[in-house]
Amino acid sequence: MPSGKRGRFPVGTPVLDAARSLGVYVESVCGGRATCGRCQIEVQEGNFAKHKITSSNDHISPKGPKEERYERVRGLPEGRRLSCSATIQGDLVIDVPQDTVINAQVVRKAATDRHIERNAAVQLCYVEVDQPDMHKPLGDLDRLKLALEKEWGWKDLLVAPHLIANVQKILRTSLPDQPEVSEGKWGVTAAIHRDMDSSRPFIVALYPGLKNEAYGIACDIGSTTIAMHLVSLLSGRVIASSGTSNPQIRFGEDLMSRVSYVMMNPDGREAMTKAVREAVNTLIGKVCAEGGVDRHDIFDCVFVGNPIMHHLFLGIDPTELGQAPFALAVSGALQFWAHEIGIEVAQGARLYMLPCIAGHVGADAAGATLSEGPYRQDRMMLLVDVGTNAEIVLGNRQRVVAASSPTGPAFEGAEISSGQRAAPGAIERVRIDPDTLEPKYRIIGVDKWSDEPGFEDESWTTGVTGICGSAIIEVVAEMYLAGIISEDGVVDGALAARSPRIVQNGRTWSYLLREGREGEPRITVTQNDIRAIQLAKAALYAGVKLLMEKQGVETVDTIRFAGAFGSFIDPKYAMVLGLIPDCDLAEVKAVGNAAGTGALMALLNRDHRREIEKEVARIEKIETALEPHFQQLFIDAMALPNKVDPFPKLSEQVKLPPRQMSEPNPGGDGGPRRRSREERAARRGRG
Repeated sequence: MPSGKRGRFPVGTPVLDAARSLGVYVESVCGGRATCGRCQIEVQEGNFAKHKITSSNDHISPKGPKEERYERVRGLPEGRRLSCSATIQGDLVIDVPQDTVINAQVVRKAATDRHIERNAAVQLCYVEVDQPDMHKPLGDLDRLKLALEKEWGWKDLLVAPHLIANVQKILRTSLPDQPEVSEGKWGVTAAIHRDMDSSRPFIVALYPGLKNEAYGIACDIGSTTIAMHLVSLLSGRVIASSGTSNPQIRFGEDLMSRVSYVMMNPDGREAMTKAVREAVNTLIGKVCAEGGVDRHDIFDCVFVGNPIMHHLFLGIDPTELGQAPFALAVSGALQFWAHEIGIEVAQGARLYMLPCIAGHVGADAAGATLSEGPYRQDRMMLLVDVGTNAEIVLGNRQRVVAASSPTGPAFEGAEISSGQRAAPGAIERVRIDPDTLEPKYRIIGVDKWSDEPGFEDESWTTGVTGICGSAIIEVVAEMYLAGIISEDGVVDGALAARSPRIVQNGRTWSYLLREGREGEPRITVTQNDIRAIQLAKAALYAGVKLLMEKQGVETVDTIRFAGAFGSFIDPKYAMVLGLIPDCDLAEVKAVGNAAGTGALMALLNRDHRREIEKEVARIEKIETALEPHFQQLFIDAMALPNKVDPFPKLSEQVKLPPRQMSEPNPGGDGGPRRRSREERAARRGRG
């Protein structure tokens, strides 16, 4: 337990051997010497009707000398046994505790609630190497390899180049705090790295005595944020998680502007590569400090990122991704020594990069696909990562298609008059009374709504500074539901006679969200703001609709919002806006940093690496810029929620205004002028 696997074994079989033969991963570094203590288990006593057996501590061997020595020297919790020493004497139900790692660090943050089966690429193996013998002139390294083959079954071992000069010194070092493994013995722990079963394994690190710690990092390099998990490779537990801003923002807010910077500046690529690698190294230091871990105990690294971040991190010029046909320099999975690109971890640490799906659907989308697994289910799943370039995956176990759509930075606050990134003081939630047209809102850092007593006092610290992405979606949707804007997104200037919130702004009208106190900005939603949101959401919806047409479906069964921004989007308002197609709202969920979860899965289980490599090869890539129907889909998607598509499931829960396009007028921004603008935007495509 908890895997529920069962089998029959001869009396006298070590519990560890039984577990491993059933495919249950129980850690052991010492090779059955009862010195590492990682293989702890518990016997569950009682009559288990489901299994038709009675389990008892009488059915497991009594503690022997090795186990008693371990308990005396290091301590063994009550009820625990060492599975390498305890043998089966009768029917047993065995529990493999999740906290069996000795000297384990405290888990600071939960990266994911899911259980990830462990099959890490790194294994720690303790061996005792024969001492030199004049009659058997075999080198120290060769005797080490023989010991690893004899005791652990490792054959054809390669050795990380940096270790060769240090093997003799390490073998001859004894540790006074480990007398049980070092007195008169050449006891060492080798860290073995093996990714694919067909590849030759590497000795990547070697330590005198018994070493009980091996860690890895899973990192998602986003265009705005870099997120990282520090993980114990032996227990599978997340030790620490943290994030930092991507310093490349100073070279350009969105991806295309960074490509332009590379094209315009001779040293642009080098500068951005250096910046992101320094940020990654700083973040490694941060999670290691939080978890109390030495960064040189990190032996495996898994990275994901969108194609441009992928290329810049690896030092590849991304220029080709800025123009058709959006060619990747490399699309397959990559693996090499982490120190080769300046990542400051163990010198022998390996680095694995998930494959990219297409020119603008990157390793981050592959990670999210691995995490959510549309290819593992029968239902039609839509997976959307909303960003400056939205990545879209749609499918089920029969077929999966993917595309990207150029949404631009509007959802992140750019191109919006009062827009800003999510930070204390930013408006994050908005509601508008359809009768009075009066708004109420919440800001980041204050729990109260703006119409609640005490809001003004509590908001003095942060101020009310602007509108972040989640609120931009909500305010436009609420304006539509309240009748302030029409289906085509035009602010109804006639409402100025009814509410002072409707204010004239040149030839167009705006909605006043907050007047602002002294020293604070006046926050309005302008006609141009609404148009920017329409363009962004139309690009995303048109991409989704294109994939639905490729799949031959009218509806989707379930929708998953990935990414940090997706975590804060209210599904109802996303659907009212027409950001996503009609779906049962209960089936629309935010899944957080799914790309990072996918990286975590690939870190803890190398089988997941093969899984996503295989699936990426099967995914059909659709290039929206080459699809002639994309333009019409884009134009239809400019309307709220959509000009032609019905939203029956949404209508069951939200009272949508009757469909009515505004009339063109000289003082507005509608009619034929709007249509030509949409068409120009559609023709621009990705650019």
